[in-house]
Amino acid sequence: MVDDALHGFLAPGLRDFDSHRTSMNLKVWYDEGREHYEVQLVSGPALEVGFHAEHKDAARNEDVLGRLVRGERGERGWRKALGRAPKTGAFLGRQQHWRRVSEVWDGEGLTEDAAVEAAERLAAYIEALEPLRRAGARKVRA
Repeated sequence: MVDDALHGFLAPGLRDFDSHRTSMNLKVWYDEGREHYEVQLVSGPALEVGFHAEHKDAARNEDVLGRLVRGERGERGWRKALGRAPKTGAFLGRQQHWRRVSEVWDGEGLTEDAAVEAAERLAAYIEALEPLRRAGARKVRA
């Protein structure tokens, strides 16, 4: 349901994504599956919404996160759109070299509308971060 609702919240230029859905999560990516947006159930129970860099190389994950946080259009820009809720840094699971820009919603406060709310919030992450991620990826390839 999250993936269906997500299309409606995204600008037309961002609707052409690849995705993978399980009973526990939805991953959305544009050109690099190791860099993706995700809604996932995490222990607590809770729901995490945001962006992950999950490359095998820790330095590459740090570089991806750094490009999203630094620079003139970095964190200062996306904070205007996403607010104070997103946290940056280490992944929430066992993979300590993965990085994230995400927020966690307490499972106690989740309603039946959580899927639609998560889709709307994931769209906000995509619209705020994807232009920065793409620009950074182009610079790395150049």
